[in-house]
Amino acid sequence: MAERERSTERSAKPTDTGTGAGGPTRRRRTGSRAVRLWAALGLVVGGAGLVGWLAPGGLGDPAVLLVTDGVSADGYRTIVEAIAGTPGWLHRLVELTTDAALLILLALVAGIGWLGRRRDPLLLAGAVLVLVTTGAAYALSEASKLVVDQERPCRALTGVESLAACPDVGDWSFPSNHATIAGALAVGLALVVPRLALFTLPLAGLTALLRVVAGVHYPHDVLAGLILGGVLAAATVTVACGPTVRLLRMLRLAPAAGRAR
Repeated sequence: MAERERSTERSAKPTDTGTGAGGPTRRRRTGSRAVRLWAALGLVVGGAGLVGWLAPGGLGDPAVLLVTDGVSADGYRTIVEAIAGTPGWLHRLVELTTDAALLILLALVAGIGWLGRRRDPLLLAGAVLVLVTTGAAYALSEASKLVVDQERPCRALTGVESLAACPDVGDWSFPSNHATIAGALAVGLALVVPRLALFTLPLAGLTALLRVVAGVHYPHDVLAGLILGGVLAAATVTVACGPTVRLLRMLRLAPAAGRAR
């Protein structure tokens, strides 16, 4: 996405003839912005619909929601039981890998922001948007937990022992915060620097899967988190890179012109 924005920025030169306020160049740019806005709106609406479909219910009901059957509960049991009896070091490795994956994604965002601060305003704008979107996605995930009130599977299901310690009572399960953060970071990075997609997207998927392996989330929790974070990141980066570059330049936080990587 950042690369496409950069190409548009270079091609719109003031020396074009016949491109006044209502000229073809201006119309193309306006049309491109409209397409991005509609695409972002479609992503948000579609993502919200998917998260709502994955939600197990409980909206407006103050009672704690217990999910004890269905495809997701069966999938959880299958995964957790398959790794039952594994050595303790594997349990610690699962938890460490989950947190390490998020730190790696955050380090990539920081690195891209540092490079952008030095030589490419679109990279800097992309890094800023990814961080802001990740924070917003996390806040929305926390708000959703308070609305759905779904109990953790390690507490709702009997006869299944989780690898990780079950979170405290009141620390609800839907959607997964880890998956939400991973989805936002991974998709945002993939749009800002498309070459990273082959690394960041599988890493986000692994992060989500390990939350189920650890026994603290159902599959539908992590899937909803990935969708929530990924959709918000995609919509934001799609429409806001250009305005963010202008804002950063106005604040003198970005270089005056970008250079090709």
